Amino acid sequence: MNDFIAAADREMLARNGLDNFDALWALRLEAVDAPNTGRGGWSSVFRLDLDGAAYYLKRQSNFFSRNLLHPFGEPTFAREFRNIRRYQKLGIPALQAAYFGARSVSGERRAILVTRALDGWRELAGWLEHWAGAGAAQRSAIIAAVAELALRLHNAGQMHGCFYPKHVFLRESGAGFEACLIDLEKTRPLLLGRRDRIKDLETLVRRADAWGESEVRELLSAYLGRPGDSAEVSDWLGRLGARRRSKDQRP
Repeated sequence: MNDFIAAADREMLARNGLDNFDALWALRLEAVDAPNTGRGGWSSVFRLDLDGAAYYLKRQSNFFSRNLLHPFGEPTFAREFRNIRRYQKLGIPALQAAYFGARSVSGERRAILVTRALDGWRELAGWLEHWAGAGAAQRSAIIAAVAELALRLHNAGQMHGCFYPKHVFLRESGAGFEACLIDLEKTRPLLLGRRDRIKDLETLVRRADAWGESEVRELLSAYLGRPGDSAEVSDWLGRLGARRRSKDQRP
């Protein structure tokens, strides 16, 4: 795969001498958190501010995911980059890639992914921490935005696979909110219809512990386009509950 540089970011990166793999790899920055070393290599994330534009620079070495197409592994950033591009083509709101590149250096497989920072956005997890203090109209607008995002994702034939509140970002827009997704590594096609949809939604609501049944019904009502007290919403609510009980019973 050739290096990718987004047209909108090419000039900015070039002006700062960062439009190539070697320069981005050598750039000295302070990591935003401890490196991830769970797959035998390492993966780290850095904040990169350039002339008023903000990015996240992610570098990894020998940090792989494996699947049928790549039984010997490929950098996890390669998979995430493909999914970012797929979401863009499908019109699913998500983070945007500014640069991607990969290299093999003396037996070491390196990868770099640069994404635009979501400054001005706030993760759903942050809103949930102060849920009780939010007004009713604001809470409903957030739920509606999250439901619309889930619907656009699933109607585009995709399952996120890691639909946590910390991976859903929101920002105020007019009288409501708009939402987008991050962390697309586990995305896959929606193969099992309602079962996959339920899996994504249950992952979300299980971790949105500030939401009670009324909020979950409101989410399902907006997602399904049915009244909150309808039989269809009640059926989906029951299926979410059944999946949660099944997961809770696993050792």
